[in-house]
Amino acid sequence: MPKTVEGQITMEKTPSYFVTNEAPKRIHSMAKDIKLIVVVRNPVTRAISDYTQTLSKKPEIPTFEVLAFKNRTLGLIDASWSAIRIGIYALHLENWLQYFPLSQILFVSGERLIVDPAGEMAKVQDFLGLKRVVTERHFYFNKTKGFPCLKKPEDSSAPRCLGKSKGRTHPRIDPDVIHRLRKFYKPFNMMFYQMTGQDFQWEQEEGDK
Repeated sequence: MPKTVEGQITMEKTPSYFVTNEAPKRIHSMAKDIKLIVVVRNPVTRAISDYTQTLSKKPEIPTFEVLAFKNRTLGLIDASWSAIRIGIYALHLENWLQYFPLSQILFVSGERLIVDPAGEMAKVQDFLGLKRVVTERHFYFNKTKGFPCLKKPEDSSAPRCLGKSKGRTHPRIDPDVIHRLRKFYKPFNMMFYQMTGQDFQWEQEEGDK
């Protein structure tokens, strides 16, 4: 990591840190007072998005339905498949809480980041002890991508939108598979809500109240 002088914050992002067993211990030994930001989204949508990303690079892979089950007839989900395992957030968080207090971790809602980017960024800036510089003026919604884009209100430079690898159309997944995945994740989601003190409302979003 680069040296940071007074008044600076050094940031680095790697999605795999959250799900890598060795990461919390290593990061704690490097900087135990570090602030951690984790963006989470509905684990069912996340799994399908993960698969879509892999499919774009390896079109020959089996269907989502084949990979998601150990036994389709019995409805046994294959939790060893990384696309599924990553979404068991409570399991990964347990590992991080052995090294860091919850007060040092901010959980950002991936869903709210799309519909209210300024609101989520306000939480990030507060968490980092920064002035709320990034506001509604810095975003506009790109209907083509389905994501907000970042703009600089003070100049006329082109807005920054997410690249081609984001916002891909998801393949159609059998509704029964989605239903089984929701049931699989529900207890883990409840545990995660309890651990973080935040209700991400993924069940309500799915109409599975």
